[in-house]
Amino acid sequence: MIGKHIRTLREGKGMLLRELAAILNIDAAMLSKMERGKRPFREEDLDILSNALNENKEELYTKWLADKALRATNDEKFQSKALQLALTICNNDKLNYLK
Repeated sequence: MIGKHIRTLREGKGMLLRELAAILNIDAAMLSKMERGKRPFREEDLDILSNALNENKEELYTKWLADKALRATNDEKFQSKALQLALTICNNDKLNYLK
């Protein structure tokens, strides 16, 4: 999710993969894997990406968290139900649930 979004933003700016990789201080092959969803982006990359791509940090952070949740539950039998329950808890009773 976030990888495709980053690629779209990067390409929209006419920025080469190697240019953004240099800004992130990683090699182009790693960024390519991140854009294809094969490797996760790091939380500390979000500020850099936000600045380099002129993208809202909240938007990037939200997509990053969604990716993180999906990766954490990948290949789980009840992934969809669990994520729906987590969302319900988050929206209704998050503070009491976490205590």
